[in-house]
Amino acid sequence: MLELAKGIPSSKWNTSNSNPCEWKGVSCSSSLVTGLVLSGFGLSTSFSPRFFELLCDLSSLQSLDLSSNSFSIIPTSFFSCKGLSGLKYLNLSSNGLTGPLSNFSEFSALENLDLSFNSLEDVVGLSLNGLAQLKSLNLSSNLFNDNIPALKAMKLEELRLSNNSFHGEIPRVFVTFENLTFLDLSQNSFTGSIPGDIGNLLKLQMLLLSSNELEGSLPVSLSKIKVLSRFAANQNNFNGSIPPGITSYVQFFDLSYNNLHGKIPPDLLAPATLQTVDLSANVLQGAIPSNLSKNLYRLRLGENLLNGSIPSELGKLLNLTYLELNDNQLEGQIPKQLGNCKSLTLLNLANNFLHGGLPVSLGRLNQLVIVQLQQNILTGKIPAEFSNLANLSTLDLSHNSLTGAIPPAISNLSKLQVLNLDNNNLNGSIPASLSSLPNIIELLLGNNKLSGTVPDMPTSLSLALNLTGNNLNGSIPSQLGAATQLEILDLSYNNFTGTIPHSFIALKSLIELVLSNNRLLSGLLPPLNPKTIVSFAGTGILNNSASTQGNVHTKRKSSTVLIVIVVIVGIFAGFLFIAAIFGLIMSKRMYRVEDEVHQSEDNALPQIVNGHFITSNSNHKTGIDFFKAMELVGNPSNTMLKTRFSTYYKAAMPNGRNYTIKKLNWSEKILQMGSHEKFEHELEVLGRLSNSNIMVPLAYVLTEDSAYFFYEHIRKGTLFDFLHEGSETALDWPSRYSIALGVAQGLTFLHSCNQPVLLLDLSTKSIHLKSMKEPQIGDIELCKVIDPSNSTGNLSTVAGSVGYIPPEYAYTMRVTMAGNVYSFGIILLELLTGKSPVSEGIELAKWALSHSTWPGGREKILDLKVCNASPAVCSQMLSVLKIALSCVSSSPDVRPKMRNVLRMLFNAR
Repeated sequence: MLELAKGIPSSKWNTSNSNPCEWKGVSCSSSLVTGLVLSGFGLSTSFSPRFFELLCDLSSLQSLDLSSNSFSIIPTSFFSCKGLSGLKYLNLSSNGLTGPLSNFSEFSALENLDLSFNSLEDVVGLSLNGLAQLKSLNLSSNLFNDNIPALKAMKLEELRLSNNSFHGEIPRVFVTFENLTFLDLSQNSFTGSIPGDIGNLLKLQMLLLSSNELEGSLPVSLSKIKVLSRFAANQNNFNGSIPPGITSYVQFFDLSYNNLHGKIPPDLLAPATLQTVDLSANVLQGAIPSNLSKNLYRLRLGENLLNGSIPSELGKLLNLTYLELNDNQLEGQIPKQLGNCKSLTLLNLANNFLHGGLPVSLGRLNQLVIVQLQQNILTGKIPAEFSNLANLSTLDLSHNSLTGAIPPAISNLSKLQVLNLDNNNLNGSIPASLSSLPNIIELLLGNNKLSGTVPDMPTSLSLALNLTGNNLNGSIPSQLGAATQLEILDLSYNNFTGTIPHSFIALKSLIELVLSNNRLLSGLLPPLNPKTIVSFAGTGILNNSASTQGNVHTKRKSSTVLIVIVVIVGIFAGFLFIAAIFGLIMSKRMYRVEDEVHQSEDNALPQIVNGHFITSNSNHKTGIDFFKAMELVGNPSNTMLKTRFSTYYKAAMPNGRNYTIKKLNWSEKILQMGSHEKFEHELEVLGRLSNSNIMVPLAYVLTEDSAYFFYEHIRKGTLFDFLHEGSETALDWPSRYSIALGVAQGLTFLHSCNQPVLLLDLSTKSIHLKSMKEPQIGDIELCKVIDPSNSTGNLSTVAGSVGYIPPEYAYTMRVTMAGNVYSFGIILLELLTGKSPVSEGIELAKWALSHSTWPGGREKILDLKVCNASPAVCSQMLSVLKIALSCVSSSPDVRPKMRNVLRMLFNAR
């Protein structure tokens, strides 16, 4: 043990203690070493060449854990070691092992073997066949891409093969492992059907088959397994009907995204053990069974062809937290008994044929976060009781036939972020109280019968304000210019008068401004963001840049008016000039030095509180001039990009070298304020990160109201620009694949840090391109400066862009690694399809998952302009598509870890 200690970092083993049995990770029995747990010790083969030879001398060793080290190769001499014949437990996971499996036949007593999260490949069976005592085998998250040869490990209790590329049919020999309790084959390429006699595995507790290409019917024999608690076979191609009794003993049941037909068996939702059921995105018909388990807390039946009414018995499910019945053919009224489900967080009944009024009882569900009732035939008024839903984040009642006024008390919903009342018959005026909604980012009131003037709108609006198709009049409020993050503003088809407020100049994030069919609007358009698309047909508005023949008549008429105005203004200005001269003469003696001081302060550069270099590169230290940088960011012509929290500038330093400077505005309320010391510490930590695929700051400058970060210059722009701004032809598949690989490498690195770095807004807009094949992930510091206490406990205004936010975020309000994986999956889908994350109101993930279950649907998902390059390209794109679909799984538990996503992408070459 003393000799072995020479290969162990001194911080791990204190060899001054002469008793090795008291060293960290060492277990003994009768003074003999029986167990070593050396996980995460920073070990590698090159660090201690004799390490494995010395292990062979520990003949009493029964348990050896070497996980989470850096053993890329294990010496072959270790596997022929005679001294470890009594070894029962061996864990080599998370080491980066490469190549084929070694032969483990010398470890005849081995009961537990864990080789997960490595880069092993080649065939499996022969190297393991001598392990007659093996009970647990974990080969998940490797690069195996072959059929599985017949294993002879008859005593197996746990078999984990997930996240590889195994293909072929599920070996029938698995059914002979009568002691099997855990079988995980998910996220592979298995084809064929589930063995019909799988019910013979009477001890099986977990059966995970998700994300494969399995088909056929589900075996009836599954209902024989009385201990089966979790069965997940989502994202396959199963067809036929669901056999009765299959959930008799199950707690967690997931068959979503398949092609299952027929009715839901009457007993399927009834067993008392049942807690979650997901049958969404199938072709199921008939009524929802009314015999329901009282322990159900998640019921997902959306995207089927179910009909009939919603069972009132749902009101007896006091634990029900998530209810999704959307996109079916359900009729009748919304049961008032749902008001008894006090734990309900998500209620989605959208896109059905429900009619009648909104139950007042729903106002009692104070845990509700998401309410989606759009695209039904609902009538009556919006109950004032809805204002009691204190945790509500999204309320979508659009595309119904609701009447009456918008309840002013909706302003009590302090956490509300999305309010969609489009396409109803609402009347009356827009409540002035809506301006007090502190977190609203999307307000949609279009195509109703609203009248009167528009009150002040919430300045927090960042996605859209839609007032189209109403009877609104009066002038357009200049206060709308205060919503500086707003992206879409639609005021069309109303009766607005006057001119466009000059304050609209401040709407730098505006993508679309729709003013058309307001015939009494006039005047000139203010100088908006050049990227803003403006529609003003059917108005008297003039555009300074307009030169089309169709606008000539309007322009002449307006020109006459303008001449009169100019003459009047000129005369008035002359009087003002004379008065100013007179005033100057009279007040000359009263001119004070303080006025001169204030004037110079108004034009002063931002006051630097602290400027600091993070990089040790002397070229950057001599090249970056903090004061010159503050001068450059004050010039609007240097602006490159504006995002949710940041503005990017190009800065040419005096030595001729270009840098990118990002300004983070402290005035945003959810950013930490008055915490410069903590912020500086966090930046120092981030600055020590070293990875070519992440934007690591070289230096920073702090002012009283902003933070500025210095980076090496970003030359090409963002991935969003090249995919969705008309330049997609510039990205061939090799470029797209390289970008995907680079982003995966950067994200894996961030997740693997000692203190993992999570990204709040991972999207194609936060991926910057150094070249057409070199991506860099930006905004990594946001997770360090967001202050949840200043956001009313609700972070969905910052935790991602629309289309990238994982579905579970609506319920958890937590940013997680699994959520980052989901966002990365959306980026992969964008690269594969060329589509935006949301198109025509449909999220890309939902669109891709639903199409992937159709016969030949996966090929139709791909961007044909790219896929048609060659059969090899199409084949590789299909491999990457499978990875993307696993990343955007609705269940965070099913999504792969980023390090495995990276391995799968490497394997897709």
